[in-house]
Amino acid sequence: MSENLKGYKGEGKELLEKYKVNIWDIIQIKTAKTSYEGIILPRSEYSVANYINLKLENNYNVGIKVTEIKEIKKIGKREASYKIPEKEFPKNKALPNVTLLGTGGTVASRLDYTTGGVIPSFTPGELFSSVPELAEICNLDCEMVFEILSENMKHEYWQKLAKKVEEAANSGIEGIMIGHGTDTMSFTSAALSFMLKDLSIPVVLVGSQRSSDRPSSDAALNLINAAVVASSDIAEVVVSMMGSSSHTYALIHRGTLVRKMHSSVRHTFRTIDSIPLGMVRNRKTKMFTQDYRKRSKSETKAITEFENKITLIYSYPEIDNELIDFFIDKGYKGIVLAGTGLGHVPTTLYDSIKRAIQEGITILMTTQTLHGYVGMNVYSTGRELQNMGVIPGRNLLPEVGYVKLGWVLGQTSNPEEIKKLLLQNIAGEFVARELPIAFNYNIDELLKNKKL
Repeated sequence: MSENLKGYKGEGKELLEKYKVNIWDIIQIKTAKTSYEGIILPRSEYSVANYINLKLENNYNVGIKVTEIKEIKKIGKREASYKIPEKEFPKNKALPNVTLLGTGGTVASRLDYTTGGVIPSFTPGELFSSVPELAEICNLDCEMVFEILSENMKHEYWQKLAKKVEEAANSGIEGIMIGHGTDTMSFTSAALSFMLKDLSIPVVLVGSQRSSDRPSSDAALNLINAAVVASSDIAEVVVSMMGSSSHTYALIHRGTLVRKMHSSVRHTFRTIDSIPLGMVRNRKTKMFTQDYRKRSKSETKAITEFENKITLIYSYPEIDNELIDFFIDKGYKGIVLAGTGLGHVPTTLYDSIKRAIQEGITILMTTQTLHGYVGMNVYSTGRELQNMGVIPGRNLLPEVGYVKLGWVLGQTSNPEEIKKLLLQNIAGEFVARELPIAFNYNIDELLKNKKL
């Protein structure tokens, strides 16, 4: 593949060759509707052939369809270097020692224009160059544990992270940040919450919704706020991300009550059925409750056994028995149902549900409404499901129910013990009652009205 047109092929490559332009050339492209000016960027070899990629002057990237291009004019050339310079991360004995564990995602990364993906900027020196404010909060060490897209997360990675946290917490490290892709962050926060017993220090999951090369990136602010939380007195697994569109503060969410609620906005994470544990503003924490585990001298233990032969099934009209039968026949050990309303599924599923329970499969009911509780004593169908052996999951979010079921089945195969553990409040996953303000909380309004 020619380095001058790296990643281009087919129509795109032919068009660039026609106008005798290469990657890193500054060009003007005219289409029937408008014109663009920017630098030609390399493309991934797996990209579709009929687009030209430009980095515009405003630092955003755009893909222009070849069939819409009327003319290309070369203006100049500016080969980009995206290597982040390294500066030695200064150490201050008065500051806490924090470790940043990397798993992938965009929070501690830069864009690689050769592949179109992100490259970890993951030495302390690189992060200090990118976010020098971190040195005012903590002494930072970094370790890349693995590098994956968060949608490719597996229970083996949760187990590895839990062991890393156990090792760090018991070695005297005073806080841990985990850089993580946002798409499955709430699964990982729940998994670590269940796996880490007697946690003695803060474990803060942090990510970003926008890559660090974009002017709208939230990466630096999220890292700064997460470092503050990692230096606090909290000894729980939490998620720390932007709390409002104004970006003036971050919220601290308990790891078993948090969910990504929007695909792209930067304040995407919300605590469900309760309010966040607290917030970070101007590098200071303000806690909204004292009902959280505090930093201690206890020995952290990672209890990581996990049964991965489990599944999460959302109920829908005309769902077929064959779906549940499939998992029975494949030897699955547990099923989480995300039922409608108070925890309902069509009565046509009853035969398969009975069969699953008879064959020793644990079935846990959650609600796909997210807010609220399952109420399986309200209607006759709920009582019928309980009589079959379906376990009501109270206010468990479906994904938290999925993680908890896998962890519980990793601890025991005794049906009575399984039910006991599923209904036990292990990591703050159950709330005694849903707060009236939890369904649609607005932190700014609550603070203004002195309700927090």
